[in-house]
Amino acid sequence: MSSPISSRGNQDDQHARPQRLSRHRTFAIVAGLVVAALTLAACSGSGGKNAETQGSGVAAGQADTPRMKIIMVTHAPAGDTFWDIVQKGAQAAAAKDNVDLTYTADPDAPKQAALLQNAIDQKPDGIALTMPNPDALADGVGKAKAAGIPVVGLNAGVDQWKQMGLLEYFGQDESVAGQAFGNQLDKAGAKHALCVIQTQGQIQLEARCNGVKQTFQGQTEVLNVNGEDQSSTQSTIQAKLQQDRSIDYVVTLGAPIALLAVKSVQGAGSSAKVATFDLNKSLVAAIKDGSIQWAVDQQPFLQGYLAVDSLWLDKYNGNYSGGGTAPVLTGPAFITKDNVDSVATYADRGTR
Repeated sequence: MSSPISSRGNQDDQHARPQRLSRHRTFAIVAGLVVAALTLAACSGSGGKNAETQGSGVAAGQADTPRMKIIMVTHAPAGDTFWDIVQKGAQAAAAKDNVDLTYTADPDAPKQAALLQNAIDQKPDGIALTMPNPDALADGVGKAKAAGIPVVGLNAGVDQWKQMGLLEYFGQDESVAGQAFGNQLDKAGAKHALCVIQTQGQIQLEARCNGVKQTFQGQTEVLNVNGEDQSSTQSTIQAKLQQDRSIDYVVTLGAPIALLAVKSVQGAGSSAKVATFDLNKSLVAAIKDGSIQWAVDQQPFLQGYLAVDSLWLDKYNGNYSGGGTAPVLTGPAFITKDNVDSVATYADRGTR
């Protein structure tokens, strides 16, 4: 496994860049991402407008290809800002590609499977899908393939997408990210880490904690909480910290949970530090003030953008990324106090 490396540019650079880590070749294919797309107003159901016809096929950074319909089905819980960023990326690509985009989500596996079936019934030109519970979605993926609907994966299911027959996958290798996190804990001198899983049974979250266990030389303990209930999550973490004073690091798997963990540490009168996976605007501020030690960024905007854009590229130019065998990795990158300024502007506008 590779170790995190710095992607710092010239010595004259004003800010350090995030540390990046990859296990195998990373493919970064971002077709025609423009500033105008980044500043789109958020919308709940669709994206994309008809462009004026040009001989090149693209007008003002926007495709004039026939309008196509894409449905994105994720496991996002209500109120999680991570998924707002995924949506913004998807909407930016939809606007550029003249795509009618519909976004649906449910963290409950059977309900997500029902959303997938509903998407298939609408006969779209493509489906972008997260797979935190692959077994629950396997039947739906098979039906989509039988109906001739291409499906790409994002965010969850990095180890299952190929065997399930998806066209491409965009996200980070969660096991690699967890292992890198464990190495970071060792460097920080941690001895006893509490890894908090906010949704029990989701494979990508479990892979993170398992990855931490593989490389962290101290003790790793897993705590399952109900991430959809903020009060319960905060009190459960706090009670654990009060019960066991040897815990010196709380590892969370999402930005909102990390911010709750900071309150838990304070409420318990614990000396434990908090570090997390994933990033948002509030977390940037917490890294700056030292209440969060670091965050692992997997670039959710890029995941949403590439998932939609890849389906357009497949339909109108027969393109595919990763050679059909490798995932397109969007992370991980470590965001610390030393380099947080390099992403602060983007986080402030809601795209990192």
